[in-house]
Amino acid sequence: MVFKETCHWLDLYFRGESPDFTPKLSPKGSPFQQKVWQELLKIPYGQTITYGAIAKRIGCRSARAVGQAIHRNPIAIIIPCHRVIGADGSLTGYASGLNRKEKLLKIEKAINA
Repeated sequence: MVFKETCHWLDLYFRGESPDFTPKLSPKGSPFQQKVWQELLKIPYGQTITYGAIAKRIGCRSARAVGQAIHRNPIAIIIPCHRVIGADGSLTGYASGLNRKEKLLKIEKAINA
């Protein structure tokens, strides 16, 4: 069931549609990482947020610590780490490469094509 939901979610996403559900997730990570990943799930489709803003939301003083937790996200795309950008609006720090981050944000129309 989870595999089927995930495939359906990915099909919708890559067609440029905002999936209205999240497949059941159970990524393994520290309590801090879990907290960051849960915050990532709150970023709306087609929108971006900075590392610093996430840090502030979860009561953390370090945007760098948030970035490290995001880097360890084991379920990229569904847990949308690509929606996190630098304080100056630049595309930074994506484990799969900035070109992929840019393509994902273009699919969501979060940046210009």
